[in-house]
Formats: sequence, C-alpha cells, structure tokens
Amino acid sequence: MFVATLAGVFKYTDLPEKYGPFVQYKASIDDKTITDADDIAILDITGTESVYVLFLDLYKSLEDIDEELKVADAKLNHRSKQVLEGYYE
Repeated sequence: MFVATLAGVFKYTDLPEKYGPFVQYKASIDDKTITDADDIAILDITGTESVYVLFLDLYKSLEDIDEELKVADAKLNHRSKQVLEGYYE
C-alpha cells in the first residue's frame, strides 16, 4: 500500500500550475465543474511521481476519502489525516 502525503489544499485560482492537468483530469472523472471556491487537496503518493486530487466538497467525511484511497491502494499518513479532519469538523 502506498502512503499519500498532503502537498496542500488550494483554491482553484491559487493552485500551482504543475497540478492543473491532474485537477482537470480528476474533474472529468468525477463529472465536476470546478469553481474558484472549491477546496482542492493535492496528495503526493510516496515512492511514485503520482499525485492524487480530492475535491473536498465531494466527500462527507474523512472516512469517505479513506475508502476512495483504499481502492487506489493508498492511505493517508497521520499528519495529512489530521489536517484534512479539520475540513470535516
């Protein structure tokens, strides 16, 4: 299982350019229309050059995120989990 580490949570307008293609791709998969107000979490997958994109408004809880990552054979590290919990309290 891979470890996912939070690179940051960004508004779309503040998103570093290098993540743009990943965000657009994930939006197409999730059938998501991106707005400037969306909180977008970017996860780096340790040991790979992959990133995982989460549109935080699409999840009801951190458990929902854990379930999605499990399908991708990844799990959040402890610190990343702590930060993301703040979005669901």
